[in-house]
Amino acid sequence: MSSEMIVSKEGRAGFGAYETWYRISGEFDAGKAPVVILHGGPGAAHNYVDAYKLLARGGRAVIHYDQLGCGNSTLLPEKGADFWTPQLFIDELENLVDHLGIRGGFHVLGQSWGGMLGAEYGVTRPKGLKSLTIANSPASMKLWVEEANRLRADLPRDVQETLTKHEQAGTTDDPAYQEATVRFYERHVCRVVPFPPEVTETFAQIVRNPTVYNVMNGPNEFHVIGTLKSWSVIDRLPAIEVPTLLISGRYDEATPATVQPFKDGIKGSRWEIFEHSSHMPHVEEQDLCMRVVGDFLDDNDN
Repeated sequence: MSSEMIVSKEGRAGFGAYETWYRISGEFDAGKAPVVILHGGPGAAHNYVDAYKLLARGGRAVIHYDQLGCGNSTLLPEKGADFWTPQLFIDELENLVDHLGIRGGFHVLGQSWGGMLGAEYGVTRPKGLKSLTIANSPASMKLWVEEANRLRADLPRDVQETLTKHEQAGTTDDPAYQEATVRFYERHVCRVVPFPPEVTETFAQIVRNPTVYNVMNGPNEFHVIGTLKSWSVIDRLPAIEVPTLLISGRYDEATPATVQPFKDGIKGSRWEIFEHSSHMPHVEEQDLCMRVVGDFLDDNDN
């Protein structure tokens, strides 16, 4: 079945006074539990992880959704830092699971921030969760920033100087700073250059709806000054008891040092490193990524 043959339908789930947009690719099958895809950012929307709909080729329903504050879901640019918390997004995910009627059994795959959210969710031991895939995610933002600075030090000196100059001046919206940021992204975020349309669209979406990303993260992937800057799930990882697959790329901004605590803390977890990828193996090594994830989900349907 090609991606063109995957039937999708969209809907909206009421979440208090707000709405969560979602899309279901494929059909619900009694033998294969659906998988819910948690996008990154925070606030990046579903576009760049669109490829995970290819998991539906094996007869599994794949559920994408836009987290509150971005994409097609309710946008709340007026909300401040006290509103945008991991717990909000856990509550939104729980609400979506019940709205879709899949509490009887489902998988969760979270990418980047989505994997951080997935870990937070797994710690709560939600009813019906069959497995967890944490893709390209750090177990703590302290580790993330340390490793981002190490990777940044390998950039050409003129790029580093441009980044530092604008960060110190508070002019991170300057086009020269944005261009320097792209140099980092081409190495450690997506090595398919030029970026595919779905990746470009996600970056454009953040520009249109920057609230969540700017409040929780900061202006970019390595200048983290938002509310998540001290986030860590390391000491709570032993509470995750479902089968867990860890994914990262050899050139990933989520370096081995940021992923290792997941491997150490989640009993029985398995770690797959994609040798030709950075932060998006689902784009960079798409066929292999779908095979690895698809096999893992198949092994944990029962």
